[in-house]
Amino acid sequence: MTTILDGKQTANTLMTTLAQTVSDLRSQGVTPGLAVVLVGDDPASAIYVRNKQRRAESLGIRSIKETLPATTTQAALLDVIARLNQDPTVDGILVQLPLPPQIDADTVIEAIDPNKDVDGFHPVNVGRLWTHTPGVVASTPYGIMALLAHYGLDVTGMNAVIVGRSNIVGRPMAGLLLNHNATVTIAHSKTRDLAAVTRQADLLVVATGVPEFITADMVKPGAVVIDVGMDRNAAGKLVGDVDYASVAPIAGAITPVPGGVGPMTIAALMMQTVELAKRRVHA
Repeated sequence: MTTILDGKQTANTLMTTLAQTVSDLRSQGVTPGLAVVLVGDDPASAIYVRNKQRRAESLGIRSIKETLPATTTQAALLDVIARLNQDPTVDGILVQLPLPPQIDADTVIEAIDPNKDVDGFHPVNVGRLWTHTPGVVASTPYGIMALLAHYGLDVTGMNAVIVGRSNIVGRPMAGLLLNHNATVTIAHSKTRDLAAVTRQADLLVVATGVPEFITADMVKPGAVVIDVGMDRNAAGKLVGDVDYASVAPIAGAITPVPGGVGPMTIAALMMQTVELAKRRVHA
């Protein structure tokens, strides 16, 4: 019997606990503050930002939204970040990607105070992850680890294969899994005989951006399959990077799309914002 890893239900459970933590912090005079910076009018980005704001407000987290036009200069954006860095009531800063072409994303990420970098993309936080002293880490991998923990899935000693090597998912996922004692392989578009590699996985994390890319013949029976994808197939249906219909019957556990990793990513963002706010209590 395949276990469906329900990210929506898990996120709601975790957020109930988090709401109490936020209430406790507020009673001590600290209201967690999350600033989200949106540059331009990308429709998908606008939806992501709106969902993050709604979740924050439902928890009692103060949500600050900075909306800038698509024509914004890099210097102007850096000025906004500098102001948020200096604001003691802002615990976490997130700049929604992608950015317009005139702005260099790496420069922007490096301008964020590492101790407010709630996305975990700053090189300092990446370094902390890979030296096993993590502070904030990328929200999607953090959320995946929380989902696995909720279902009692201990990755210790597992052969974990990650398909995809982005800075947002693949690389930080590898660091987290390594820190939790998994044996980690990162596979990608240049991997020879990818199916032979993925069939070795006790835990398979897929983040390729290719609809229904992973098929049943690429999955070890009983494996835990985490699908990070959010794609539209040829028929326009929302699907993941895993061919769910063929893989689910042979997997030991699998995330659905939608309702799997997505809700956990936003939950992870809220959890880490609150962790950053806790530092103010002890400052």
